[in-house]
Amino acid sequence: MKVGLVGLPTVGKTTFFNLLTNAKVETSAFQSGKVSANLSLARVPDERVDFLAQIYKPKKVTYAQIEVIDVPGLARGASEGRGSGNQFLGSIRKVDCLVHIVRAFSDESIIHSDGSVNIIRDIENISTELLLADLQLVETRIERIDTGKKITRELMAEKEVLQKLQESLENELGLANIELSEGEQEILSHLDFLTDKPVIIVINVDEQQLMEGYESREEAFNYCKEKNLPVFEVCAKAEAEISELSEEDRVEFMKDLNIKEPGIHLLARAIYHRLGLISFLTTGEDEVRAWTIKRNTTAKAAAGKIHSDIERGFIRAEVISYSDFKECGSMVRAKELGRLRLEGKEYIVQDGDMINFRFNV
Repeated sequence: MKVGLVGLPTVGKTTFFNLLTNAKVETSAFQSGKVSANLSLARVPDERVDFLAQIYKPKKVTYAQIEVIDVPGLARGASEGRGSGNQFLGSIRKVDCLVHIVRAFSDESIIHSDGSVNIIRDIENISTELLLADLQLVETRIERIDTGKKITRELMAEKEVLQKLQESLENELGLANIELSEGEQEILSHLDFLTDKPVIIVINVDEQQLMEGYESREEAFNYCKEKNLPVFEVCAKAEAEISELSEEDRVEFMKDLNIKEPGIHLLARAIYHRLGLISFLTTGEDEVRAWTIKRNTTAKAAAGKIHSDIERGFIRAEVISYSDFKECGSMVRAKELGRLRLEGKEYIVQDGDMINFRFNV
């Protein structure tokens, strides 16, 4: 699964990229003329994996991961070819979710691209650029169909759906708000649109705003609620400092800022769940691991995430929920209490299921 970080220039996107992925990318690189997107993997923090690693003391611990793409800031007019970010709109067409970083912090040394900080204006500006980019894609595709040497029945059907999208986009309505039949979705499956992707808003605040709030906070949160946009506040500057500290100093610093858990951890999990993903867990002396699957995945299909042979030779799945295991304290005790159960191939795997697959090939 892929996530794209978007936003105006100088909002802190690359800092968030570094925090999510533990990369060490130069945060001023885009400003200095660097024109390549950053790509790396983000670990999804999971206290269940932490706990099981303490119990099993395995040789290896593997968390769920998400691929993250950081592109240059999108200047107003990016969809029309303005600014360095426009060429990277194509880079994020393949992502499954967009995380829009919006600036709330004040810093006279970092000039806002529009001259002032305005959260709602900035959210709407980026939304407009994504919408215009989709409209351009639709219009280009319609033109290609019209000017083609032969217009087949399939192309005519595609054009009809594209015209439906065109009308919506011209009325400033993103494609996530359009209901398409399964047939219409299939017709458009070769095209990747930006405005049909789930979006998470992250407001980048400074330390004072984190503790005391700020004037436009309520208005911004109400706006996101009306638009059905999940919204988080994270102080990227403080989180970057926290990430460099020892465990003891980290706890003290977070306490001073009244941070119960790093915001970047909350964001990573929010991305994971926004994509409709869950984790099942496998344990042993060799490895404790979280495996990423879509919600409503069957036990047999989940087995295939580990190895195709396990899916092909699937017999049964030994399953216990993480909460039951934690309550019991050990697998031996869980068996004594009857908490470990056998499930068949059609069992729908639940988030946090600890599974041992029985198979024969």
